[in-house]
Amino acid sequence: MTDTCAVAVSDVGHRYRRRPVLDGITLEFTRGELACFVGPDGVGKSTLLGLIAGVRRLQRGRIEILGTDLARTPGGTLAQRIAYMPQGLGQNLYPSLSVRENVEFFGRLFGLPSAIRARRIAILLAATGMEAFADRAAGQLSGGMKQKLGLCCALIHDPDLLILDEPTTGVDPLSRRQFWELIDRIRGQRPDMTVLAATAYMEEAERFDRIAAMNAGRVLACGTPAELKARTGAATMEEVFIALLPEQPRGGSRRPPPPRCYYDGEVAIEARGLAKSFNGFTAVQDVSFSIQKGEIFGFLGSNGCGKTTTMKMLTGLLPPSAGTALLFGKTLDAADQATRRRVGFMSQSFSLYGELSVAANLALHAHLFGLPPAGVRERVAELCREMDLSRHLDTRAEDLPLGIRQRLSLAVAWIHRPELLILDEPTSGVDPLARDRFWELLIGLSRRQGVTIFLSTHFMNEAARCDRISFMHAGRVLAQGTVEELTRGFGAHGLEAAFIDALERAQTPTRPRQTGEDATAFRPAGQAGVEASARFSPRRWWAFARREGLEVRRDTIRLSFALLGPLLLMVVMGYGISLDVEKLPYAALDYDRSPESRRYLDQFGASRYFRQEPELRDEPDRQSRLQAGQIALAVEIPAGFGRDIHAGREPEAGLFIDGAIPFRAETLKGYAEQIHAGYLDELARDGVVPEPAEAPYRLETRFWYNPDFKSRIALTPGVIGILLAVIPAILTAVGIVREKELGSIVNLYATPATKIEFLLGKQWPYLLLGLINASSMTALAVSLFGISIRGDPWALALGTSLYVAATSGFGLLVSCFTRTQIAALFAALLLTLLPAINFSGFLSPASSLVGGARVFGTLMPASYFLRIANGVYTKGLGLADLGSDFLALGGFYLVFLGLSWALLQSRQA
Repeated sequence: MTDTCAVAVSDVGHRYRRRPVLDGITLEFTRGELACFVGPDGVGKSTLLGLIAGVRRLQRGRIEILGTDLARTPGGTLAQRIAYMPQGLGQNLYPSLSVRENVEFFGRLFGLPSAIRARRIAILLAATGMEAFADRAAGQLSGGMKQKLGLCCALIHDPDLLILDEPTTGVDPLSRRQFWELIDRIRGQRPDMTVLAATAYMEEAERFDRIAAMNAGRVLACGTPAELKARTGAATMEEVFIALLPEQPRGGSRRPPPPRCYYDGEVAIEARGLAKSFNGFTAVQDVSFSIQKGEIFGFLGSNGCGKTTTMKMLTGLLPPSAGTALLFGKTLDAADQATRRRVGFMSQSFSLYGELSVAANLALHAHLFGLPPAGVRERVAELCREMDLSRHLDTRAEDLPLGIRQRLSLAVAWIHRPELLILDEPTSGVDPLARDRFWELLIGLSRRQGVTIFLSTHFMNEAARCDRISFMHAGRVLAQGTVEELTRGFGAHGLEAAFIDALERAQTPTRPRQTGEDATAFRPAGQAGVEASARFSPRRWWAFARREGLEVRRDTIRLSFALLGPLLLMVVMGYGISLDVEKLPYAALDYDRSPESRRYLDQFGASRYFRQEPELRDEPDRQSRLQAGQIALAVEIPAGFGRDIHAGREPEAGLFIDGAIPFRAETLKGYAEQIHAGYLDELARDGVVPEPAEAPYRLETRFWYNPDFKSRIALTPGVIGILLAVIPAILTAVGIVREKELGSIVNLYATPATKIEFLLGKQWPYLLLGLINASSMTALAVSLFGISIRGDPWALALGTSLYVAATSGFGLLVSCFTRTQIAALFAALLLTLLPAINFSGFLSPASSLVGGARVFGTLMPASYFLRIANGVYTKGLGLADLGSDFLALGGFYLVFLGLSWALLQSRQA
């Protein structure tokens, strides 16, 4: 590798499970070069860029970055010099954080001191025209603004290598132009900065210094645009791309569309003054147009201008705030299933079932749309041929490349053969060849079958194929007409120029500006400007902890449940779970009716353990009331009860106990035997019966710590322990897996952050929430339940801190081995709640457990915390008495943290 070489890729291969994705890639890019990859979907462009960026694990071959062997260098060291923007709008951003907070987060991750960080943020926001939106949440930005923000986040540490994976996919032409103008301006200041990108827009490829065309995991050709055009004899890069492909996938493309068929002006879909507002924000205002049957109508507009909202109103997914939508001459009624079956809708975002295979998704939607069961298999096979999905039938939808996902979404929208297709950016991220085939299908549906097609797109060559086009901006329609009418009306040389002219006339664009600090705020190429990677950096840990805390604080519903939920559950469990056996209903069946029998029954009525119910009439009445649960005890006194007492014979009485709940029945039996023995003692004292022989000893029982034997005092510390086992674990469990689902986990792979910094940063806010919960539940136990802390409060505080650290650490562990938030929630709940209740000593002493249950109890942090809580609350214990339990809880935390570290991947596979 020469000094001028920025990236050298040698014989790189990669597989996903058994499927090869890259095969023997060898390339070199020089420093300061602007290079891009083009190729069909799924050929390995994103995989190769991920390998170069260090976010994927290198399986075969060798990659050198800026003179450093990627495989032999700690990821954090090289990540200081690389910036990576993954595929997808705002994929590495945090929607609840503001523009400024997102950039600050990346600045902290790369170790920028606060003064340098603030100056660079100001320069980047000014350069991208994002100053006015610094306090807006990233989730509320348009697609183009998200990409600009992603670029700011990537450039904050002033990298030497900038890697952009389809950075302008789904971005409107004006924003695309501004994006690349910004890249050019940055390269003008940093001529040694190398830029590698992948793009789905062939007109964008014209601006790159060098282009690598890929197919089937291999490089077909690499050279300048002029060299590739000369080699293929093509006039445009789109023609170059198709010419470079093998004949089999290329064959049959670019066929001219048949002429349009008109249907006597019959209107399929019409909008009359449509408007939609969200919380005072007007997304769509006074939109009107009509689309004839069989027409292909294109919707072009800036990101966030209201195209998707309009489409959803025309499908019944959103009710309009004003105006009328008509489908096939009838006012749209969202409840009218017959009308809705005539429409197929493909949303902009992927909305299918990611865990189902392609075949399963298609079959499911075929059944949902009421296709005859006998024809489902044939229809699925037909669609797979039309959409070129046959090779992916058994692949899960979430594992598909972006372009193939779009094809699957289109197949689902068309599966029931609707008369109207509404497609929201259906080819976003799809390669040119696949777009050609897709458009052949659309044109065939429109021309031969009379299907009306209403679609939005950011590809100008696609828009040019539409019969009519509508320009939209800021919720309003700017112009409508054919391509010729629009270009002539704006005096433009081409549709893209007309569209950009329309947007610029309709808005006062936020022009990027340059500041005088541009040349001095960023370091010269190759010069270290951020802190070196360390084993543990408090700054990076704090970046993760602060960001997670901000997200939790702004999620008011989650925060409310986290703070108030444990208190509510504690009240419910504190009053709802009781082992006290008092006020048990009983009834008597007295056949004797003597003073002695009345005196005997009065013993039950005077006890606090029993509550008298109306007398029993007979034995069937006794049986039915016991069976219905109306009484727990039936006392039957036979005839001659009083006579037997006076005759000196031992009196007999029948006690019929409801044994459905063995614990209660056993306790009730003890109470009844105690009352019976007390009655005999009373008769002996009165001289009615002889006194029994005096025993050689007298046994007196006293209860310490809980003399009244109240369940509330005994169970409340355990309730606190159970809730602290569940709540922190559940809250923490969704932390990492949520980043997996959103894609922001890539920030761990593409930055100098270490796994331990990431784990501790993710845990910290939930650890604080757990300690707040513990404090509030302790206050509730003292104030509401009247429980006093008899022991050392510092021992309770230490034990609680270690316990919450352990339970939230278990949540981290769950989050590392689960793939979805739902799975993480269920796993955290099932693995904490039931074991903690059954094996920790909450309901029965842990010492009474035997076999596997006893072993399992020793593996539960709750077992050790309950000993601490009960010891401090009721027995007056302190730090010295509970040392082994503190050590056990600390050990649990270290084990959970270590397992999380081992399971958390530092790179994608």
